[in-house]
Amino acid sequence: MNSFIGWIGGKKLLRKEIVSRFPENIGRYIEVFGGAGWILFAKDKHAKMEVYNDYNSDLVNLYKCIKFHCLELQRELSFMLNSRELFDDFKTQYNIKGMTDIQRAARFFMLIKTSYGSDIRSYGCVKKDVSIMTKYLTKIQERLSSVVIENKDFEGLIKIYDKPDALLYLDPPYYGTERYYQAQFAKDDHERLCNILKNVKGRFILSYNDCDFIRELYNDFTIEEITRNHSLVGRYDNKDHSYKELIIRNY
Repeated sequence: MNSFIGWIGGKKLLRKEIVSRFPENIGRYIEVFGGAGWILFAKDKHAKMEVYNDYNSDLVNLYKCIKFHCLELQRELSFMLNSRELFDDFKTQYNIKGMTDIQRAARFFMLIKTSYGSDIRSYGCVKKDVSIMTKYLTKIQERLSSVVIENKDFEGLIKIYDKPDALLYLDPPYYGTERYYQAQFAKDDHERLCNILKNVKGRFILSYNDCDFIRELYNDFTIEEITRNHSLVGRYDNKDHSYKELIIRNY
């Protein structure tokens, strides 16, 4: 199934490549940088135990509201329209004091769905049917019914869930593009992530942008180069429509 949102760095175009490299006999599946969850939603179930995590608390609140309060969230969304004026209102409203989790989730959802490239900053001027978007959340709720939803830094999450039968899928902010993400991710964080992955008990598969820094950082592991279409740049003439990424594994 498809994700219910777009997200910066989403893996819609690479999900088949990534999932095809998953090992067999996974006891637990942990999506460390969850985002839009394209890999999670790529299959009905990856393992008996599944964990979705993201450091962005607004995103995690949206996932939790879909899982635990889907009808109430759909009811809140039923009063909303796709318009520039409301988009600007939602940007100022979704984090003000006094909002319930459901009200905050509804406004954050509308910002993602109606912004350009899901950047939550600029109105996308794209036709979106709110009723269709809202109905799809019922299927997402069903998929999330047995998924553990966490809101932790990657180091703390891995310490809790890493086991010999675990598969960690990691899609961190790409090196050099961190400014596009709401959560801060510095060079030290990239290095900290690599050091942690060198000592995990389970297996990991990691997606990154292709650059010398990342290749050198992970030169002890299996590195594969993948080329995909660029989902945004490809809309414009005289631009390179392809984008190189790396899939890195410890198995």
